[in-house]
Amino acid sequence: MRVTRPMLALSGAVAILALAGCGSGGKDEAAVPEAVTGSLEHIAAEAKCKPNMQTDADEIRQALCKKGKEKYVLATFATDRGQREWINTAKDYGGFYLVGRKWVAVGHEDLLQTLRGTLGGTVEVGVNHSGHSSGGGKGEEPSHSGHHAG
Repeated sequence: MRVTRPMLALSGAVAILALAGCGSGGKDEAAVPEAVTGSLEHIAAEAKCKPNMQTDADEIRQALCKKGKEKYVLATFATDRGQREWINTAKDYGGFYLVGRKWVAVGHEDLLQTLRGTLGGTVEVGVNHSGHSSGGGKGEEPSHSGHHAG
């Protein structure tokens, strides 16, 4: 597999997972709006985020956002396929993902549920590796810490 900018950008999302921690329980909202579309700046504006750009490449644009005291990553993708490949790889690290058309927000589950009320989309949950060894790490750390993309 070739290492691409989206794969390198994954490391930023993995870092935010350490901030997000692990959530519990799910909340389904009765009225979820249709998912917003558009540029990273447009989606960030809808979420009332002043984006701190981390990656600005042809394939992916990624920014760090804050809502209250919590941080999350907002990323937009050039193609649906690029988005799905990024999500599938990122989900190996655990965490929570709010997914719209060619965009994803990565952060704490409660924060994503709040964003979902504004941005729409669906919440996807990463693989939880706790309770079994990954075979290559030191100690018994959760899956989202101690792993590096690239």
